[in-house]
Amino acid sequence: MPVRVFQAKYGGRVTVARLSLIEFPADDPERARRFWEGLLEERLEDRVEGEGSGRRTRGAGPTVGVHERGRGPGDTASLPYFAVGDMAAALERVTELGGSIVHPGEAWAICRDSEGTPFALAAESSPPGVT
Repeated sequence: MPVRVFQAKYGGRVTVARLSLIEFPADDPERARRFWEGLLEERLEDRVEGEGSGRRTRGAGPTVGVHERGRGPGDTASLPYFAVGDMAAALERVTELGGSIVHPGEAWAICRDSEGTPFALAAESSPPGVT
């Protein structure tokens, strides 16, 4: 759907998705922490209550997170999170563009793009790193 059609459909507001978090599952979270801290030259700190498990950066720019690998849709491969201002409109746009919703939610949602690649949306009111 062209942006101008999308704007008209949603009363002039555009749901822009901005990269806010890239989450990396790890078989050995401490080894992964050392790797990402060394590569980024930034400390990965323990997450606080409400942010899920694992560690994350707290600097400027998109957050990088590391957590123990699990079996869920965000636990088998790296997963980029995109911040959106209107979750309902963003989810509708995902399906209109040929994607699918794997796990819907108000604070965050796991989706697949038109080619089946997983990604996540996070409501801008949710703190980065909430999984």
